[in-house]
Amino acid sequence: MVPAEVRVDRAARLRGDLVLPGDKSVSHRALMFALLADGVSRITGAGDGADVRSTAGIVQALGAEVTRGSGTAGNVDYVVRSGGASGIREPADSLDCGNSGTTMRLFAGILAGLPVRAVLDGDASLRGRPMARVVEPLRAMGAEIDGDSGRPPLRISGSANLRAIDYATPTPSAQVKSAILLAGLAANGATRVRESVTTRDHTERMLLARGVLVRSHGTGMGGSVVELDGPAVVAAVDQTVPGDVSAAAFWLVAAAIHSNAELRLAGVGVNPSRRAVIDLLVRMGASIEERGADDDGAGEPLAELRAETSDLEATEISAAETVAAIDEIPVLCLAATQACGTTVIRGAGELRHKESDRIAGIVDGLSRLGAKITANGDDIVIDGPTELHGAPVDSLGDHRLALTFAIAGLIATGTTTIRGAASVAISYPTFFADLERIRS
Repeated sequence: MVPAEVRVDRAARLRGDLVLPGDKSVSHRALMFALLADGVSRITGAGDGADVRSTAGIVQALGAEVTRGSGTAGNVDYVVRSGGASGIREPADSLDCGNSGTTMRLFAGILAGLPVRAVLDGDASLRGRPMARVVEPLRAMGAEIDGDSGRPPLRISGSANLRAIDYATPTPSAQVKSAILLAGLAANGATRVRESVTTRDHTERMLLARGVLVRSHGTGMGGSVVELDGPAVVAAVDQTVPGDVSAAAFWLVAAAIHSNAELRLAGVGVNPSRRAVIDLLVRMGASIEERGADDDGAGEPLAELRAETSDLEATEISAAETVAAIDEIPVLCLAATQACGTTVIRGAGELRHKESDRIAGIVDGLSRLGAKITANGDDIVIDGPTELHGAPVDSLGDHRLALTFAIAGLIATGTTTIRGAASVAISYPTFFADLERIRS
């Protein structure tokens, strides 16, 4: 159990091997596809954070038999027995998504294509997050969805005969794309999603591995078009979940900015649509070595990463690159505080609609630690390098901010006190235990 407030002192050195939480995005989808598949699906090494637990609970509430097994390094193994889409039952109570926007948006897509009534709800934070970007295309496909100005709770009356649509997402979002594709499994005809900037493709890869023909191609302008023909049946597949690259990002930055560091991360997912944070850090001068490229058996590539102390240089991160590394922008801001020159991160407005206003949170927190960081509209500007000093900081109950401030504490003089630190359990329950193990 992570306490609400955690103190982190400067570390003399960082050394060790780390096994990361199972990728949260892949874990969510593996459980959802196991629900839609008729048969037994075995999921090894899923993340055991609160968000993934919310998804597992909903899979069970919709009629699948979900068995938890003992995983390693804080992860968990699942066996899911399901009768497939036709065996999904109408839930007796509202479906609790907790703090997970992925859970709510993707289940909205699944439920849109089922002849059931259900209510998707969540905690106070999730109830404040916008869902209209998912609700609008699903309504266009024929689902009945009621929500207060597009915010949770969402009351869904699905249909087994949805209309296929050709939809251009106003804001690039893997969650919106995935919700439409999941609804497209029950639609008649070709469901097509157009993105101005290509987002992570876990859903497409995992559908292909489960026998659904998904077609995708680039537009030549940095965007993509993805489509599938419905109705389509999802097959049961066993999957080993890669280590979460978003969790890896914190340790990659820790190694790069610390004066005496050498870390090794096993089995990290390096999906080309997800690895932007690795490539951006390398561009800044981070010493990151990839070894033993492999595949998880269901379309997701993985590798061992080795990182060590580095001399970082400032960079400009374009709006398209920001979209590709959206979850890692807070910790990239920390890296920029130790880079030589001025780093500019463009088009980060989506961060205002996460678990917190992450732009405001990261600017306030890093400023309290001594960083030279400002927000200019949707852009973030950081001057470096600057020496950081321990201070009280507020994570706003946001796991990405809490994790970033903890890494900052490893190089800051004095003590960094993180309020709202319990939020790390959302994605990385064993983080502080890992931190203590590799520091000295």
